[in-house]
Amino acid sequence: MDWHVGHTADDFILTGAVQPLIIVGIYNIGKSRIHEYTPTKAPRLGGGRADRYAKFLTQEVMPFIHREYRVVADARVTGIGGSSLGGLLSLYLGLMHPRVFGRIAALSPSVWWNQRVLHRMTAAANIEPRPRIWLDIGTQEARASFRRSSNIATSSAERLQLGKDLSYQRVEGAEHNEAAWARRVGPFLRFLYPAAESTV
Repeated sequence: MDWHVGHTADDFILTGAVQPLIIVGIYNIGKSRIHEYTPTKAPRLGGGRADRYAKFLTQEVMPFIHREYRVVADARVTGIGGSSLGGLLSLYLGLMHPRVFGRIAALSPSVWWNQRVLHRMTAAANIEPRPRIWLDIGTQEARASFRRSSNIATSSAERLQLGKDLSYQRVEGAEHNEAAWARRVGPFLRFLYPAAESTV
């Protein structure tokens, strides 16, 4: 089954394309999301509250989900994902907390943030256990974003096994918008949560 706008994650679970899973969507706070979704404070832009967001996820959201639903509390099957600034946040939290998040979906991540600080952080980090990462960028996005995503994919590939731990996709003709990201949900779910794989 190919992903088209209108298909849901349930469609992929019911047809056996991906493992059964629960997706928790957290509403953002609009323009102020730049403060929550960024790892450092940047001149003129602010931000830098990603670590506080991590506490919100790990100390409030995740305990609630574990209490209320039948989920496997294991980093190997716990994922985090987002697009644009949400992709930056997901990469940062996933790579800084690999014992919490074992699977990462970063769609068109804003890796330009604060002079590409994420590159320096991940280069210095001890990323163990290694997460599984889906990283993508559209060919019709800004040229600088395309180049920077390629750079972080290259640096990540030095420590991750391309095709197994890391899937880097350059999506032909895709722009930086919700419609483009919606078309990639099916592919990243199949990579991160393949049905043939045992969960734990």
